[in-house]
Amino acid sequence: MIDEYPGLGGWTPDHLGVAGAVRQVVSAPDPVLSRPGVEVDPRDPEIVQLAADLVATMRVSPGCVGLAAPQVGVGVQVFSVDVTEHPKAVTVHGTFVLCNARVVEATRWRPGREGCMSVPDLTGDVKRASRLVVEGALPGTGEPVRLVTDGFEARALQHEIDHCAGLLFLDRVAGAHAIYQRKVYL
Repeated sequence: MIDEYPGLGGWTPDHLGVAGAVRQVVSAPDPVLSRPGVEVDPRDPEIVQLAADLVATMRVSPGCVGLAAPQVGVGVQVFSVDVTEHPKAVTVHGTFVLCNARVVEATRWRPGREGCMSVPDLTGDVKRASRLVVEGALPGTGEPVRLVTDGFEARALQHEIDHCAGLLFLDRVAGAHAIYQRKVYL
């Protein structure tokens, strides 16, 4: 199979050409977290600024490996991910932002513990694909990308795509028996 879209191709947040500002993260039950985000024009200057702000906010948040626009109160389909420093990460694509991302292939489903900045007091066991193919667009250029990943990075991508669809990890747990009080506060 030949990929119709290239991978990230060395894209970094520097390609956005704007400095990011740190934004306030909203917590459940804020209504923006339960509404599907709208698709965006990745070339729109407001979306480019939002992308930079997501990266800036993610970088100042200890333990954060991803952040979606709804988590900063903006109901659109944009998110950032960076699992570079996480001990469970094997496949790592560095820091990136995707717009209008969708899962096109998901296999090898496995349970794993998740937490979320928008649900700061809880964690939960969520079954996710450990091999994933995602398509989306890069902010700034709108260039389409196809990202193939696995393991922890695949989990992070699914978590952020869920945020853009109006879902929290709590919507994916098997039941109350799979929800836990967070033991470590970041």
